[in-house]
Amino acid sequence: MIDVIITSYKEPVSTLRAVNVFLEQYKDEDLRVFVVDPFEEVEKFLKENIDDKRFNFFLDPGEGKSYALNLLFQEFPGTEKDIFILTDGDVYVSQNTVKEISDAFQDSKIGCITGKPVSVDSRDTKFGYWSHLLFSGADKVRKKLSQKEKFFECSGYLFAIRKGVIVDFPIDASEDSVIPYLFWKKGYKIKYLPDVEVFVKNPDNIKDWENQKIRNIKGHENLNKLFPEMPRTKSFFNEIKYGLFHSLLYSKKMKEFGWTTELLKARYSIYKKAFEDIKQKTNYSDGWRETEIQSTKPLD
Repeated sequence: MIDVIITSYKEPVSTLRAVNVFLEQYKDEDLRVFVVDPFEEVEKFLKENIDDKRFNFFLDPGEGKSYALNLLFQEFPGTEKDIFILTDGDVYVSQNTVKEISDAFQDSKIGCITGKPVSVDSRDTKFGYWSHLLFSGADKVRKKLSQKEKFFECSGYLFAIRKGVIVDFPIDASEDSVIPYLFWKKGYKIKYLPDVEVFVKNPDNIKDWENQKIRNIKGHENLNKLFPEMPRTKSFFNEIKYGLFHSLLYSKKMKEFGWTTELLKARYSIYKKAFEDIKQKTNYSDGWRETEIQSTKPLD
C-alpha cells in the first residue's frame, strides 16, 4: 500500500492540484491520498471536486504538522513493503513520482527517499533567483552524499519512507531531518532521486522569506538538543563549507552577482536572528504556519 499524506493550510485550489497529480499518475487501488488540513471549508471544497474513493480527508487537530503525521503513522502502520509519501498542499510533483519512488524501494536497504525541489519562480527577479540558487546548492549536496551513501537530511517538500520501521518521531524538530535520522540509526540508507521533481512557489518578499527561513533554521538547530550525535547537512557551517563557492560561481550576469551578495548577507542575518531566538528560548514551534506565508501559495 502507498499512502500519500499531503499537509496543507487553507489552500484548497493548490491542494486540489496536488491531490489530482497523484491520483492521475497512479490508477491502482493500492494507493490512497490523505489531505491533512485544519479548515473544514477545505474539506468541503475538496470533497466537492474529487470523485475518487482513494481520496481521504483528515481534519488537522491544530497541533502542528509533525503531530498530525504521527497520528497517521500510527493509524496506518503497514509493513516494510508499504510506503508513505509526504508532501505539501502548496506544491505539486512530477508525473513519475510514484513509480520512481516505488522502484527505488525495491532495494530493501533503503529507508528514506527524497525528491528534487524545483523553483517555479522567475530567475529574473531577486527572490526568484535566490530560490534557484539555494535549490541548486541543495541538489548538488544531496547528489554527492547519496552517491557516497552518506547520511543527509531530506526535503520536506517531498520525501518518502518505508512503513513499519518507525511509528512516531519527536515533534519539536523538522520532520525532514529527524525522520531520516531515525531510519539511519536503524541501518537504512537515504536515497536522492533528482529525476523526481517537486515544484515549489517561493516567498517573493523579504518578510515572508525571513519568516520561512528562520523557522526552518530553528527547527534544524533544535536537533542539537535531541540528537547531538546526528550528522548535520543543514547548518550554518555547512552552508559556508558547501555553499559559498557554489553561490559565487552560480551567477551568470552582473545583477545576479549583486543578488548573490545580498543573499549571503541575508542568510547571515537570519542565522543570527534564529540563534538569538534560540538563546532567548524562543524555540521552534510546529504550530503549522501560524505566521501565514501568503506569497508561497501558488493558486489560492
